Amino acid sequence: MNTNSLIKHLSKLNWFGITAGILTFTVIIVSLYHPWWQLTIGDAVKINVSPMNTNFGLLGTHFTIPLIYALNIGSILTFLCSGIIMLIYSIAPTKPYAKDLIDFAWKKPLYSVITSTTCLLLIILIIRHFFDMNLPIIGAAIVILPTQFTEGVSIIVKVSAAFQWPLYLAITTAILCIIAKIYHNKKLAHTQTAAV
Repeated sequence: MNTNSLIKHLSKLNWFGITAGILTFTVIIVSLYHPWWQLTIGDAVKINVSPMNTNFGLLGTHFTIPLIYALNIGSILTFLCSGIIMLIYSIAPTKPYAKDLIDFAWKKPLYSVITSTTCLLLIILIIRHFFDMNLPIIGAAIVILPTQFTEGVSIIVKVSAAFQWPLYLAITTAILCIIAKIYHNKKLAHTQTAAV
């Protein structure tokens, strides 16, 4: 392969898609160890929320719920498929099947970010409404635990919550997937115009 054909081949690649595919794998790995959102209740309870690894900590012991664990595995597999397909598409964006690949791959990180943050916000709002606990989504607050859970004893705890950096990495990945899709559409339109 000579230099001109190599340059021509490299110019056909969708570099936004390649970057998005690599970042998709990075999001998976990072999210296994760092949450997208974290809630700390006093010094005893820690809740780590991520589509890849949601777990609960009580006095230093971490555990997960089997249903949530199954959803986490599903999310990992979805992200993994999206990343692989995005890379395959980006290396061969002119193939006849390229449109089907990009149509599948670009949506998954976006849907994951939207779904996970929406579910998180809904859960917080439900807890606020039904249990009369002012849990923060971001920041710190003093919360009085409902007496039905504390056998009539009034317990006040400091609660803090924050979105963590892996969420912003996932948002960046979703944006790059959208840009890869837009770039594909523009390149396709340009190719069709040039063919006419």
